Amino acid sequence: MADIKLTRVEQGQTKIKSVPIAVTPEGFWCCPSPVVFQKSLKAQNPLNKPKPPSSPPPNTSAQKKPVSVSERKPVPAPSRSVVSDVQQCNDPERPPASTSMATERAPRPKIEPLPKKVAIEFGEPGTCDMKVVLLGKQGFCVKLSVHRDILKEKSSFFAGKLSEQSGLSSFHIDDCEDVEIYVETVGLMYCKEMKQRLMKQNVSRILRILKIQGMNPLVVIDPSLCIQSCLEHLEAVPWIGEEEEKVVSTVLRLQGEGIGVNPVLKRVSSDISNAPKDTLSHIVELVLKSNEERSRREMKSIVLKLLRENNNIPTSAGSDDICIGMIYRSCRNCLDSLLSLFNQASEPDWVDTTSDNREPVVKHIALEADNLLWLLEILVDKQAADEFTLMWANQQELAALHGKLPIVFRYHVSCISGRLYVGIGRGELLPSKNTRQLLLQTWLQPLINDYNWLQHGCRSFDRKLVEEGIGRTILTLPLEDQQRILLSWVGSFLKTGDGCPNLQRAFEVWWRRTFIRPYVDNAKPDS
Repeated sequence: MADIKLTRVEQGQTKIKSVPIAVTPEGFWCCPSPVVFQKSLKAQNPLNKPKPPSSPPPNTSAQKKPVSVSERKPVPAPSRSVVSDVQQCNDPERPPASTSMATERAPRPKIEPLPKKVAIEFGEPGTCDMKVVLLGKQGFCVKLSVHRDILKEKSSFFAGKLSEQSGLSSFHIDDCEDVEIYVETVGLMYCKEMKQRLMKQNVSRILRILKIQGMNPLVVIDPSLCIQSCLEHLEAVPWIGEEEEKVVSTVLRLQGEGIGVNPVLKRVSSDISNAPKDTLSHIVELVLKSNEERSRREMKSIVLKLLRENNNIPTSAGSDDICIGMIYRSCRNCLDSLLSLFNQASEPDWVDTTSDNREPVVKHIALEADNLLWLLEILVDKQAADEFTLMWANQQELAALHGKLPIVFRYHVSCISGRLYVGIGRGELLPSKNTRQLLLQTWLQPLINDYNWLQHGCRSFDRKLVEEGIGRTILTLPLEDQQRILLSWVGSFLKTGDGCPNLQRAFEVWWRRTFIRPYVDNAKPDS
């Protein structure tokens, strides 16, 4: 390790300490720690405010033993170092501090902080032939001792300036936004293997270097030497989350300036035009065909969550329609498969077959019903499930076969009807009146037949939620349809009790509409 030579930049009272720095024969160096710059900036703020004068202790007791001044040990005055690399100068005119505790000490005068100055020498000590002075915010100054040949070779800007003014020995750069990265950038000019130097930097620091390269040409290294090395570094290192947003933003800005950044952008974009649609279709197909329960459940949850995030991002209507169309194609495939399985399971000799032959069919029925529930959730999130309601209400053949199967084979299908009733009751689905009537006509009785098993054999079944959804769906119909459906429900409820949905709240609303507040009959015609 060698030390940076820190010399006096101006005649004054500021003293500067040496800062350790690594230097190799080929000019490889280590920029001073960011703490040096940060502390120097913080030192500009008068954080060390003078303490108020301490008042003599009051005499609270006459019996307290007096202590003479001569018996007290003198307390050494604390040092006034602002930062580790800058020391306060001695003031010969300052009066000596009094050791007497009897007299009140006068408040110390407020000392204005002096501008901080740091000098850094690159390469072999004593061989520099040019000065570059960086003036940062709040008077912070860095004086760089550099070599003309290095600047001319590595920077087209300095090459032009030095060719115009051959005798130029000092160059000032005012209002540096990021002095530390300016110093780092100049240091990169001395590195033969810039890639190795950048390997020690994190993504945030690389982006700061790129920002300096694009903002101010005064210390720009040629793009082929610096920007390209930074882009190669970003292409190789991992970055996600907030870092990803910053990287993409910086790289897109460079792309707008005509710099080739495709290798970096390929991580977040694709050249294939139909990639999102085809990939989503493939993922959905994989989930629908999976037989591994745990991984299937986790992937369903992940895909549903990510699709919900996409719903919050404004997209073109065309791409959204393509996604919805793909989901509905999957729904039709599942419905066709479910109908085929019901036909197979409803054959007279099928129930008498061995359990080994029945079990695959039963599992497949449960799988297809679960697939339809998952696809329905996706459509509900996209506010596009009205067509699904109509498709399900028109499954009269499936509903007719439903009564021929044992309840343990068929009850999963009733969960789909229950989810549709809940969606209508919440206002998530807005099918037409005819669709709502057809849905209740086709699937309410099968749901009632399976209700007792759903309560005890299906862990995801929420009885109160489904009962409220059924009641609200019924109450959206004309009063005559409400009466027909609820009177039929009363007969089932009186026979089976808890084995039937409890629609008492809907029944009370219908009763009041019919007998207590007959709005139409009591309405007076306008005069």
